[in-house]
Amino acid sequence: MTYRKKILPYLSLVILFLAWPQAGLGQERAPVFHTIAIKSAITPPVAEYIVKSISEAAKENAAGLIIQLDTPGGLDLAMRDIVKGILNAPVPVIVYVHPSGGRAASAGMMITVAAHVAAMTPGTNIGAAHPVAIGVGGKMDKTMADKVVNDSVAYVQGIARKTGRNEEWVAKAVRKSASVAAEEAMRLKVIDVVAQDINDLLAKIHGNTVLLPTGRKTITTAGAVIVEKKMGFRERVLTAITDPNIAYILLMIGLAGLYFEFTNPGAIVPGVVGGISLLLALFALQALSVNYAGIVLILFAIVLFIAEIKVVSHGLLTIGGVIALTLGSLMLFDTPDPSIRISLEVLIPAVIITTLFFVVIVTLGLKAQMRRPTTGTETMIGETGVAVTDILSEGRVFVRGEYWSASSDSFIGKGRKVRILGFDHTYLTVEEIKKKEN
Repeated sequence: MTYRKKILPYLSLVILFLAWPQAGLGQERAPVFHTIAIKSAITPPVAEYIVKSISEAAKENAAGLIIQLDTPGGLDLAMRDIVKGILNAPVPVIVYVHPSGGRAASAGMMITVAAHVAAMTPGTNIGAAHPVAIGVGGKMDKTMADKVVNDSVAYVQGIARKTGRNEEWVAKAVRKSASVAAEEAMRLKVIDVVAQDINDLLAKIHGNTVLLPTGRKTITTAGAVIVEKKMGFRERVLTAITDPNIAYILLMIGLAGLYFEFTNPGAIVPGVVGGISLLLALFALQALSVNYAGIVLILFAIVLFIAEIKVVSHGLLTIGGVIALTLGSLMLFDTPDPSIRISLEVLIPAVIITTLFFVVIVTLGLKAQMRRPTTGTETMIGETGVAVTDILSEGRVFVRGEYWSASSDSFIGKGRKVRILGFDHTYLTVEEIKKKEN
């Protein structure tokens, strides 16, 4: 009996130890949802970030990825990369138009329609997806415009058919730029859920079944854990510089910096800053598919500003430069889509500041050219001295404490005052200073 009492506590501990892992295995792991926020135009860096986030969610066995979207639209190619990433995602992707007052316009509408679960916050809207022209020329003739619109309609209808959404309305959003609020979008079956916040969203999509490339999957959100993923430094920088306003400012800084460096060799700092700014601007402009006519006009404006130094135009070249700079800036992103267009609040001050910069530099250059030399033999012109010998074809003069060989077209007697007219090799050309008659 004593032996049993002694061994019983130890036996209980062994049983508890063996039973504990089994109890842990019986517990289900809480679903984890990654969430990212997109609050900008759809550009290549944004597309890369979204596709990367989908891949990370899959690698970390997340239950899904929630994209909080608020965008005015963006570039077609970037949008298509995102749509492909969503449609081929191994995890459910929930696009949530948020916060209230936000929108999923243009490219944002197509991204939302492609989501496995499409949701919106009250007070948001979706639509206005009519394609716009960007790039060389910035405009399309009717035939080309019809082709682009028809292609966009077929593309978005194919997406809507795959995700089970309203094909007729998404076509209307492309052809006629139709746009609706969250509640109307749900009634038209453009989206699946209207939710106040992420917690409300998760509660409403619990149990929904979505179609993934690997088959159907039921979304479980009970006890879900939200993991907020933020852009890394690289993504933040690339997203910032592909904003048309930032790209334009970088272009202006780059051109001004390089111009200053070329006209003042050795300054170093303007050249370094200008070079880096110009390279970043070129990356952004390439991503944004700019109108090259606008770039040519801006470069032509710089040429006109520089030419003002060499050619006396009484300001006509500067005026031409201002006009070319203004037109080039307006044409740089020639599109009605505000998400890929320079804001007038940025454009007007930038044109004024850039114009003032070049005008000041040109003015200082002209003054420097016309200023009387302060060093070298040229500074002696106009100076006075004394003839130390008779001068006919040649002789000697004393100027500034030095003796110089001199020549004159007329005879100058020794001791007479002379004025320096010019300099030829080692000879000064002089003339006699006549005494004023009373």
